[in-house]
Amino acid sequence: SLYNRTREEFLETLAGLAPPGLERVHLSNSGAEAVETAIKLARKHTGKKGMIAMRGSYHGKSMGALSLTFNPKYRKAFLPLVDRVDFTPFGDAPALEEKITDETGLVILEPIQGESGIHVPPPSFLEEVREICDRRGVLLATDEIQSGLGRTGRMWAAEHWGVTPDIMCLAKGIAGGVPMGATLVRPDILASMSRGDHSSTFGGNPLSCAAGTAALRSIEQDGLVGNAGACGRMLMDGLEELKARHPVVRDVRGMGLMIGMELRFGVRDIIMEGIQNRVLLLYSGRNVLRFLPPLVITRRDIARVLDVLDALLQNEEARRNIN
Repeated sequence: SLYNRTREEFLETLAGLAPPGLERVHLSNSGAEAVETAIKLARKHTGKKGMIAMRGSYHGKSMGALSLTFNPKYRKAFLPLVDRVDFTPFGDAPALEEKITDETGLVILEPIQGESGIHVPPPSFLEEVREICDRRGVLLATDEIQSGLGRTGRMWAAEHWGVTPDIMCLAKGIAGGVPMGATLVRPDILASMSRGDHSSTFGGNPLSCAAGTAALRSIEQDGLVGNAGACGRMLMDGLEELKARHPVVRDVRGMGLMIGMELRFGVRDIIMEGIQNRVLLLYSGRNVLRFLPPLVITRRDIARVLDVLDALLQNEEARRNIN
């Protein structure tokens, strides 16, 4: 699309919220495209083809992004994928360093893993990964497509650990439901790309950019990051109380409004009963309920969801004769 004032306004707004140093942006249409851009940036800048992602990762289903996605059920039908990709356990920095070779150009991770069950890393993991990448000359990309934009009670989830990546991938809520992806990057990395190396026909179109500006201003001006933190604490506390009273619940984990409740059995019946009670629940794997409510959620909404979920868990335990 042509350069336009609407795009300029969006980029200025995004730049004001971006982590320090990530001053350049490539706009696309989806999270998978944002990850594909990160792959190409890393290859061009480092001249290295090796990449490392995490076990349990999810980065999209296009061929490059799928190559960095761990779950075999998504990969099997499309092998062979992009080669020279290794996976290392999420949360294990020494194991990551062991995988790095002279041909490794990129490490990519979700600061909090979403699709595989809402997994929060150990306290020092991201800092250790940042140090390893700096020392070994490897670029670090964070996939904040699900965890970013205030979801965890900080604008970017990696902020919880004081880590700034070299490349950051965004999408999902960035334009309030209008398709958009964005890859934020250091200027020197983007400068490695030649004109025409990478482009997008509809990336940065006026409609998406107008929606993106509105969404980012709402997140900032309406206090939605703080609301995610406060309401997330209320939701987490309520889920922990349910865990204490319901043997069917195995674990509760997450940050802000990005929370998983792991059950001892599959969650399908609970999700279907939730719909009948006007509560939409997500899953994250066969036995994990995933809570990713809108950042505008209120305490009243959360209280109602907790009441409904209490009844649904009771029904599940009755079906399975659990006391």
